Amino acid sequence: MRSRIWLGLLLVVAGCQGTANGPVAILPLEVAGLHNVFRVSDRIYSGSSPDGDAVFAAIRKLGIETIISVDGAKPDAETARRYGLRYVHLPFGYDGIPRDRILGLARAATDLPGPIYVHCHHGKHRGPAAVAAIQLCIDPAWDADRAEAWLKTAGTDPRYTGLTALPQSLVRPTPEELARVPSDFPAAAPVADLARLMVNVDQRWDHLKLVKAAGWIAPPNHPDIDPAHEAVQLIEHYREAARLISVKHRSPAFAILLDEAESAAIALEASLRAKDDARTTAAFARSATACAKCHETYRDKK
Repeated sequence: MRSRIWLGLLLVVAGCQGTANGPVAILPLEVAGLHNVFRVSDRIYSGSSPDGDAVFAAIRKLGIETIISVDGAKPDAETARRYGLRYVHLPFGYDGIPRDRILGLARAATDLPGPIYVHCHHGKHRGPAAVAAIQLCIDPAWDADRAEAWLKTAGTDPRYTGLTALPQSLVRPTPEELARVPSDFPAAAPVADLARLMVNVDQRWDHLKLVKAAGWIAPPNHPDIDPAHEAVQLIEHYREAARLISVKHRSPAFAILLDEAESAAIALEASLRAKDDARTTAAFARSATACAKCHETYRDKK
């Protein structure tokens, strides 16, 4: 097993490093139906979520053998299979990539047939962060500076500090550590349902209440809480909720409430960054009202 991992690493590194003149340059690509597509190395591509036969056919024409999704939505593995593509689902959130998920991504990129297309929803934030993690784990030519430059090229929003901090915080795994990672990669991993996602919303609200009590700054007893970043996470949780399949089966009024909550959270983030306490207080109240409306209709009566 260890020898196979070593061999896989050598093959991947050889493909990533390109020619004797240096690593393969990151190359933007135009692919119909996809956004933010890049060839990061001979083995790794990055971009947005594929949808429909034509897009999967276009991905196959690139020579792609495996697709890795880090998005929360269930992948269309059946359509991918029709085009000879294997789908692997290794999702994570906007707040960062857990160590076990980093190792799973690196192991998948090492073991699975390539080239490999890595995607999130828009191809700008989680997907590029996953690619940075993969490259930092398996390609010695990649260091923190190169990973940070890649995230900027991909357009990763610096507000997602859990993602943008990865290049400086990631510790490269040893081959022995990778060899211990399970290799039964799922085509569709279990993801948070609406109820569990709303638990995450509640956690963000708990943090924001502490921020409010501290006068709209990081609470003294919780200096690791970044007020604006908490609002960013709230925004993304609402967006993820709107994309869950279960949401589609609810009334249009539920979607409207989610839109109101997201809009209020956007205003809250903007006011926190502007350090405008009056606007922040108003935005917080508006956001809290949106949550209360949703709870009254869909949670508190159940």
